[in-house]
Amino acid sequence: MAKATKKQALGRGLSALLKDPANDISSVQDKNADKVIGNIVELDIDSIEMNPFQPRTNFNEESLRELASSIKELGVIQPITVRKLDFNKFQLVSGERRYRASKLIGLETIPSYIRIANDQESLEMALVENIQRQDLDPIEIALSYQRLIDEIQLTQEQMSERVGKKRSTIANYLRLLKLDPIIQTGMRDGFISMGHGRAIINIENPSIQLDIYEEILSKKLSVRDTESLVRNYQHTKEISTPSKEELPKFIKKGIKEISEYFGHKIDVKVSKNGKGKITIPFHSEEDFNRIKKLVESAK
Repeated sequence: MAKATKKQALGRGLSALLKDPANDISSVQDKNADKVIGNIVELDIDSIEMNPFQPRTNFNEESLRELASSIKELGVIQPITVRKLDFNKFQLVSGERRYRASKLIGLETIPSYIRIANDQESLEMALVENIQRQDLDPIEIALSYQRLIDEIQLTQEQMSERVGKKRSTIANYLRLLKLDPIIQTGMRDGFISMGHGRAIINIENPSIQLDIYEEILSKKLSVRDTESLVRNYQHTKEISTPSKEELPKFIKKGIKEISEYFGHKIDVKVSKNGKGKITIPFHSEEDFNRIKKLVESAK
């Protein structure tokens, strides 16, 4: 316990160096930079801003509250990483869950590793460090890989070296981005696994992809069952999609938008007198409550 107290006191002592405007540290060549950069420093939590390059977009509220409870009891065990922007101003590079949980319980300071980095280096650090995490969903990881390609101009071979993953593994994640957005959302929400997605991606037709996705949900198909279903389609072409020829243009135009909003392929039927019915499927109580929240938020 004494050792932990000494470490925290040291971090607070180092934080005092960062509050001296006459000797502000802005590069690794500055005086006392070696004492601060790369070390654990207790920073005012309000001096840290969110990272616009953060690849994570989903934060489970329940797990965040559990982490907050743990931090309240034990403190922040693993420091966050920040980069220095200006005098007493920092930007989060990694550790957003710890940062959010700490703010949730009203902590005034948080232990932090300080880095000096430009925007591109910060983006790469955030993406690479977050890819290493175990709790990112497959689509978040795929989007991070794609951003490294688009914004950092890394090849798949270079990414393989940066993140310690096989090139084939990276390629498999990137292929998931070819799935219909509804299926990607289903994967992010945990309705299907990456294995399901890898099987579905072998079907090029987005409409057929959605049919298979709905069958997975309604019949609770395993990955092996899904692979068999896809092989059956590829060999026999037995899976067919309902014809939309009879639907008015304004309906056909809106079906995809409504489907993406609710995260399911909706069914629309129209009678000869122009009246119709929209059916929104759900596959569990959790799924129904998710759709209900979407409806309530739209009011």
